[in-house]
Amino acid sequence: MSPPTLYLIRHGQSQANAGGITLENPVVPLTELGALQAQTLAALLPATPAAIWSSPFKRALDTAAPYCARLGQSPTTHDDLREFETVDTLQLRGRPSAEREAVVARYWLQSDPDHRTGPAAETFREFHDRVVRVRTGLLPGLQDGTVIFGHGMWMALLFWQILGFDTVDHVGMTLFRRFQLGFPTPNTAVYGISQVAPGRWTVRADEAAMRAIALISHGLDRRASQANLDIHEDAERNLEII
Repeated sequence: MSPPTLYLIRHGQSQANAGGITLENPVVPLTELGALQAQTLAALLPATPAAIWSSPFKRALDTAAPYCARLGQSPTTHDDLREFETVDTLQLRGRPSAEREAVVARYWLQSDPDHRTGPAAETFREFHDRVVRVRTGLLPGLQDGTVIFGHGMWMALLFWQILGFDTVDHVGMTLFRRFQLGFPTPNTAVYGISQVAPGRWTVRADEAAMRAIALISHGLDRRASQANLDIHEDAERNLEII
């Protein structure tokens, strides 16, 4: 008998992923591309999931929405599935993405697991511990075919722990950051995980779903590039006429 498989999905492209101004983390919405990714993904996921779970953050719930609507189900949210609150988005609300990215860069350069960038942020140790709670408490009790909508860094830390990395210190944070930046979790990435023994998991990418989403995204980017080219050509013609 095969071990139960759970499906982890990263949310579609968000306004923050696209370089938008800083909003409070829980309310960051999807972009037009992110909504299209979510619509496309809905037809690629299991037709009869045992259950649907989600992070409580808007971008995860909005990614789950087309799938839930297709099945007539509602997701169960769990606070420990939310993304790492690296920066205090209340303090940076309304600021350009470059300022947010600078804070993030300094944070990871320091890699202090107990450092908090602001009152509304969390420490890396707190983040690590809640992923442990999900890995050891929630996930083993879920039924085969459960679908979970969440976040890229959260998924990367789960896979990091599954690989056996569990030390939370400066070196551990530095190594995790390198792993997270290189691990393929594009928007709407789909991974299946199976518990083959207590505390032991296998991880497998859903390549077909990820390629299908990539083609959609690439096609939209090409259309946007062509539209920009047409605008520039029209401007040049107008200048010539003048």
